[in-house]
Amino acid sequence: MPSKNQGRMAQDMKRELIDIIGHMKDPRINGGILTVTRLDVTPDLDVAKVHISVMGREGGEAEVIKALNRASGHVRTEISRRMHIRKAPRFVFVADDSAAYAAHINALLKQLDDTGPAPEEASDQDEAPDSLH
Repeated sequence: MPSKNQGRMAQDMKRELIDIIGHMKDPRINGGILTVTRLDVTPDLDVAKVHISVMGREGGEAEVIKALNRASGHVRTEISRRMHIRKAPRFVFVADDSAAYAAHINALLKQLDDTGPAPEEASDQDEAPDSLH
């Protein structure tokens, strides 16, 4: 399958997947804000890895990921029915930690910004104008 068509199919599948998850009645899934951040489909449509981000949930995202993986058969059937495809991929739900990673990087950058220039750099800058005179 050409990559252009595969990308379009992945986007359509992601849109349908978001709608299916939104209509699920499982209380483990509905508590908190659930976001599908990325959907990676293999070229042969055998496996689709779905990256999920969960916010505002006290139990964490492990319980939500476990519930979604248990309901992956239902999701696969619904995707096949809605998209009119004969072979729907097997869905594997994984936690997406990119938001936590971005927050960690921002904290490190803020820490560097708060400390200011290193003392060695400041002393080198002070000596440079004196040597010119």
